Amino acid sequence: MEDDPAKLYLRLITHWENPEEVVIGGREPRTVANSPSPVRDIDAYTERMMYLDTVTYLPDDIMTKVDRASMAVSLEARAPLMDYRILEFAASLPLSYKLEGSRGKRVLREVLYRYVPRELVDRPKTGFGVPIDSWLRGPLRDWAESLLSEERLKAHGVFRSDPVRKAWKEHLSGTFQRQYLLWDVLMYQAWLENMSSFGPAFSAGENAGTALQGSA
Repeated sequence: MEDDPAKLYLRLITHWENPEEVVIGGREPRTVANSPSPVRDIDAYTERMMYLDTVTYLPDDIMTKVDRASMAVSLEARAPLMDYRILEFAASLPLSYKLEGSRGKRVLREVLYRYVPRELVDRPKTGFGVPIDSWLRGPLRDWAESLLSEERLKAHGVFRSDPVRKAWKEHLSGTFQRQYLLWDVLMYQAWLENMSSFGPAFSAGENAGTALQGSA
């Protein structure tokens, strides 16, 4: 287990452990998650990861998805807990006010108990994940196989075919769950093929690969 909170966090959020081995000529950029940053001034192990979630996962993933999903149906969503005054107050609270054993959101739960029945608050968490793992072995298998074929990968010249093909075979066999690693590649491959219709600048791997240089 990693002793360095920043390194542990990076391992938790990483799909391809060594992206430079997957992206031809790629290298991982310096970010708040993998370089010296204000996180080193936060003493508490757990609060370091809370900070990193706040400046990375929250705006780059969760809030982005809320915005896209709501705008897709012309819904003006509001996120009242993102008010800067609430965030500042939450950041000022001792860790014991946020966590109680392994259960989080302690203060928020206590407030909700005043207005909402406990059985509605203390329920198992239900996420919005989709079964990409089974889809890739089922209805999306042919589509994925086409985009992940050795010929297609080499023709585009962005990804090294060996590690991608290895991950694909491991996933199909059920040896490992590689859906998230593969989804990264599939989305770029699909985007690249769609963009190729706009002209030759996007049809050659040398040009398209430039987009991933320094951002593996």
